[in-house]
Amino acid sequence: MYDDILLPVAPDGDTSRAVPHVASLAEHYDARVHVLAVVDTLEEALGDPQLETLTERLETAAHDRVREAETELTDRGIAVDTHVHRGTPHEAIRTAIEDLDIDLVVMPTHSREGLERLLLGSITERTIRQSPVPVVSVPME
Repeated sequence: MYDDILLPVAPDGDTSRAVPHVASLAEHYDARVHVLAVVDTLEEALGDPQLETLTERLETAAHDRVREAETELTDRGIAVDTHVHRGTPHEAIRTAIEDLDIDLVVMPTHSREGLERLLLGSITERTIRQSPVPVVSVPME
């Protein structure tokens, strides 16, 4: 039923509670997990070269985050592919679903409130609304 599962992770976020969920599903369905981190950068939109340093730090954090998830999953014997992309997170997730023929998305959700939520929105909410496949959201504390 689920051959390919997508685990989107934020470069600066916690995935600790989502990994056991995706691992359990991958083990049950003998599925491959695709760990995706998206570096959301304004550099290209704003054309500000000073943002390059920030982008480089975010990319380093993204690679670290996908490696952490990859290690945890491969230690459990799960097949894993990792991906780091630049772009708008919910759009990159949607593209990955289509390009990688994803059957299920398991993603951590972070509680944002007030102005932060209003300005940033929720990547998980956008993904749920736009995803052509089921999305399991795992709340992070």
